Amino acid sequence: MKTVIVYSGGLDSTVLLYHMRAAGHELHALSIDYGQRHRCELERAAAICAQLNIPQPTANLSAIQPLLAGNSLTSPEIEVAEGHYTEETMKTTVVPNRNMIFLAVATGHALSIKAGQIAYAAHSGDHAIYPDCRNEFADAMATAIALADWEQVQLSRPFVNWTKADIVKRGAELAVPFAKTWSCYKGGKLHCGRCGTCIERREAFHLANVEDPTPYALRRRCTHRGKPEK
Repeated sequence: MKTVIVYSGGLDSTVLLYHMRAAGHELHALSIDYGQRHRCELERAAAICAQLNIPQPTANLSAIQPLLAGNSLTSPEIEVAEGHYTEETMKTTVVPNRNMIFLAVATGHALSIKAGQIAYAAHSGDHAIYPDCRNEFADAMATAIALADWEQVQLSRPFVNWTKADIVKRGAELAVPFAKTWSCYKGGKLHCGRCGTCIERREAFHLANVEDPTPYALRRRCTHRGKPEK
């Protein structure tokens, strides 16, 4: 099946890319620039897709950044929290309605290239704080997508009941180049190793009993979109 994958260049979506490639799908990766704090993930996405010879257009939605403010990914004045996520610090990373926007754009792209399916890498570890990673949200979006056009497009979320450690295990089975993926929200030359998403990444490798090839800066200062972090 021809499938459009919402692709960030992160660990989860890269494993999804390899997972669906192994299942024989004809893949089209769609990355989205929504004015996020850094461009590291977009650069990694482009490099991985080029290596796999997978089409990877990037939708430039950066003009909507001011409309999605109030979080650490789109508002430079809000610091990226460090340490293990708590409910409050994790909420600071929630970009309003991000997955609905992404899936809507992916649906339009899928219809334009006559793809029968779109997929995104929502997983169970995201459910507690990110409402747009819940099964209920995905079910509602699947219904809306089916009504959006005369042609039918399915919504796939194969990792929705998996933990991040499960995703790492699957990635190891598929020989995913983990070191080429990007998770850090700070966006330096290396993963900072201190923010919540870096800690979750490190813990997932530990729980999966898979060696983590990611170089972490730890105490080094990070940058976002070319500007030194204060």
